[in-house]
Amino acid sequence: MGEIVIGVEPLGFPWKTRDPFLFCVHHDDAYPPGNDRLGPAASLAGRELGSDFAGKDGWRMYHGTVVPGFPQHPHRGFETVTIMRHGIIDHSDSLGATARFGAGDSQWLTAGRGIVHSEMFPLLDADAPNRLELFQIWLNLAARDKMVAPHFGMYWCGKTPVHREVDAAGRAVEVVVLAGRLGNAVPPAPPPHSWASDPASDLAIWTIKLAPGARWTLPAARPGTLRTLYYFRGEGLRIDGGEIPRYHAVDLVPDLSATIENAGDEGELLLLQGRPIGEPVAQYGPFVMNTRAEIQQAFADYQRTQFGGWPFADDAPVHPRDAARFARHADGRLEPAA
Repeated sequence: MGEIVIGVEPLGFPWKTRDPFLFCVHHDDAYPPGNDRLGPAASLAGRELGSDFAGKDGWRMYHGTVVPGFPQHPHRGFETVTIMRHGIIDHSDSLGATARFGAGDSQWLTAGRGIVHSEMFPLLDADAPNRLELFQIWLNLAARDKMVAPHFGMYWCGKTPVHREVDAAGRAVEVVVLAGRLGNAVPPAPPPHSWASDPASDLAIWTIKLAPGARWTLPAARPGTLRTLYYFRGEGLRIDGGEIPRYHAVDLVPDLSATIENAGDEGELLLLQGRPIGEPVAQYGPFVMNTRAEIQQAFADYQRTQFGGWPFADDAPVHPRDAARFARHADGRLEPAA
C-alpha cells in the first residue's frame, strides 16, 4: 500500500482509536415495531435485561429494561460526540436539559467536572421496524479542562455542512463535516473547552460516502496529527492502490494526501483525526482522568454529590411518541430542530 497506510486492523467492539480519541462505538440495531411504551413489540425472554449486548435477533436492549438504551449514568473528564444515522435518541441530564434528536443530527456533550445523563432509543414506529444506527465517539479533554463546567450542544442536520464532489467520471462523493473544515464546508463551533476548539489540534470528524466506482483524494493533514479511517460499509475499497477489507480501521500518514477508490457498491467511512493531547490517561468506567488518585476522587465526588442529582422521576425518561425533535437547555431555552 505504499507509504500512505501505516496499518490495517479489523474493527472490534468498541472500535480502537488514537489520542485524542478514547474509543468509538458503532451501534446498528434492527429493532421491531414499537409497543405503546416505545419499547420493542416483541418478547424479551432470553435477554439479560439490564445488560443486553448479545445482539439476539439483530437488536439489543443495552441497559434498558422497557425502552432500549442507557438509563442515567455519570461521566467526568471527557466528551461524547454522538452522530445519529437512523432512529431517535431521547437525552436527559442532571443539568435539567433534555432533547430528542434523530437521523442526521449530532450531539456534543462535554462532561467536564461531572454530569449524569440518559440516552434512550424510543421505538416510534408501531407498524414497521425501527432501525437505529449511530456512532458515539469519546474524545478526551486536556488536564487543564477536565474540571470545566458541563456543556451540551446540538448540531442539527440542517446546519451541519456537507462537502460534495464528483470525480472525473461524474461519480459522487459526500462528506458530512462535524468537526474540521473541508473546502468550503465549515462546521459549527465545538464546545468552548473541547480539544477541537483549538485550530492547532487539527481535529476532524467526517463521515464519507462514495458512490459505486467513485474515486476521491483525501487531503493531507498537518504533520504530527494522528489520522484513522474506519471502513464500516461496502466492499471493494482501495487506498493508494491497496485493498482494504470491509469493517477495518486504516491508520494513515497524516501529511500525505490519500487516493480512495470505491470499486464496489456504495461505500462509507468515518474519519477521526487530531493532534494527540499527549498526557497520561487513567480510565475507570465512565470517568477519564490523568491519575488513579483523580479517578478515586471522581468516585468520591459522585457518591457525595451525584453530580447535581437527577431531576427526573424516571431513570430512563422518554418523550411522547409524537414529540418533534428539539432541545431544552439547562437555562430553559427551547431550541427546535433546524
